[in-house]
Amino acid sequence: MPQKIILSADSTCDIGPELKARYQVHFFNYHIQIGDESYVDGVEIAPEELFAAWRTRGILPKTAAITPGEYAEFFEKWVNDGYEVVHINLGSGISAAHQNCCIAAEELGHIYPVDSASLSSGSGHLVVRAAEMIAAGMPAKEIADELVRLREKVSASFILDTLEFMRAGGRCSAVTAFGANLLKLKPAINVDRFDGGKMGVGKKYRGAMGKVLTEYVRDQLAGRDDLMLDRIFITHTGSPDEDVELVRGEIKKYANFKEIIPTIASGTISSHAGPRTLGVLFMVQ
Repeated sequence: MPQKIILSADSTCDIGPELKARYQVHFFNYHIQIGDESYVDGVEIAPEELFAAWRTRGILPKTAAITPGEYAEFFEKWVNDGYEVVHINLGSGISAAHQNCCIAAEELGHIYPVDSASLSSGSGHLVVRAAEMIAAGMPAKEIADELVRLREKVSASFILDTLEFMRAGGRCSAVTAFGANLLKLKPAINVDRFDGGKMGVGKKYRGAMGKVLTEYVRDQLAGRDDLMLDRIFITHTGSPDEDVELVRGEIKKYANFKEIIPTIASGTISSHAGPRTLGVLFMVQ
């Protein structure tokens, strides 16, 4: 008898609608608050609307971790119908979501929360791997255990066009942001997969975005023999098409990925990253 397993994930996994449908992934959509108005992330608001609220009204979008009660309500219908659930969370070094999900799982049973130790389509890589394991007939507990092993294989980073949103959200100082803007620096933000997905500043690039993206992709992929070539995500916060196509072309210079998948970051991710942020996210052996 086939296993009855539901695959779900925080909406911050940024796999895009096509993969969501292909792998039958259920999202728990975060909520985004702009002033007195609340929106369902990925359904009711796009990144550009978040940026416009900041530019025109000076309102920084607010996000909050999903509560244990919200997770319990989300999972309960499946548990009552005899399913087990594998759920992939935003990294524990970034959000309390995984901790809260574990509380709900302990209460309900049959729920297997996975700390992705990543964000955006870095988490998305694990979602796709989970779907493949479900299709192969693996039990839910084994899938969760394997995802914990695989999370150390995910490389996630982004190039920021501006530190304005990181500064406004308290994730970097005003002095740092001012210095970066003055020197026309575009920093890479690296996600630490060994520390719950905490973010740190990497190489600081200088120049026009096209030049920066070319150098960034080269730094990420050139000369590597450890790449898993199943797929690579180009995830961005509503970047111009020319940025995405430039990066696609640069990726092809260095590796023959079976799928190069552009996706737009969720509002939760975008509200911290700011406009024209773009990253390449892949897995290594």
